[in-house]
Amino acid sequence: MRRAPRKGETVFKGSKILLVEDEESLAVGLEYNLTREGYRVTRASDGKEALECFRSLEFDLIVLDIMLPYLNGFKVAEKIRERSPQIPILMLTARTAAKDRVKGLEIGADDYMVKPFHLRELLVRVRGMLRRKEWYRSSVGSAPSVRLGRNEIHFEEMTFRSGERMIRLTPHEAMVLKYLIDRRDKVVSRKELLENVWQIPGHVETRTVDNFILRLRKIIEPDPANPIFIKSIRSAGYMFTTGK
Repeated sequence: MRRAPRKGETVFKGSKILLVEDEESLAVGLEYNLTREGYRVTRASDGKEALECFRSLEFDLIVLDIMLPYLNGFKVAEKIRERSPQIPILMLTARTAAKDRVKGLEIGADDYMVKPFHLRELLVRVRGMLRRKEWYRSSVGSAPSVRLGRNEIHFEEMTFRSGERMIRLTPHEAMVLKYLIDRRDKVVSRKELLENVWQIPGHVETRTVDNFILRLRKIIEPDPANPIFIKSIRSAGYMFTTGK
């Protein structure tokens, strides 16, 4: 599992990572390699210890196993999201059921890896999540909230408010919305969203973007079947409009 960093690799040196993993051999190996990449790693071996660390220290990213003593990863992620909507969470699990992946993403995980996984892939995903965090932070700073008629999207809190109704957005939902709104009245391709929001190659065949657009429409559109804000542009991608 050990390897030296490759020459020319871009890393966010000094970024603080909370690693929550109760399998000792895996935790030791991950801590070693994340440290070799230039990250500052704090380890926790159960759900209670993870929350104690999170409440007492500041972190840039969390690597979180699902099967943990005392509190499982889903519960830990829920507690973390209540206090920190923006911190990236990468969930690890030995479970392969699609419902577990969906549950993790709905709770607010940014990404999800099934054990056993390749170390190189995990390191690539960590770097991608840190890049997304920096992009989102700088983007939100210039426009922390947006009004859509009587509705409001608050990007720092990652919430959508419509009258008395409040919906908490997942990190990816908020990021996709922010990217589209920043480019309102311009066509944004699926490839562009994949490369700039998900940080994955645009040639990858995936319905990830389409599925997220459907979810966003259910949240922000008065009639999701006839969208006025997020419009589909045939064979090109999507366009955000003010609905006028």
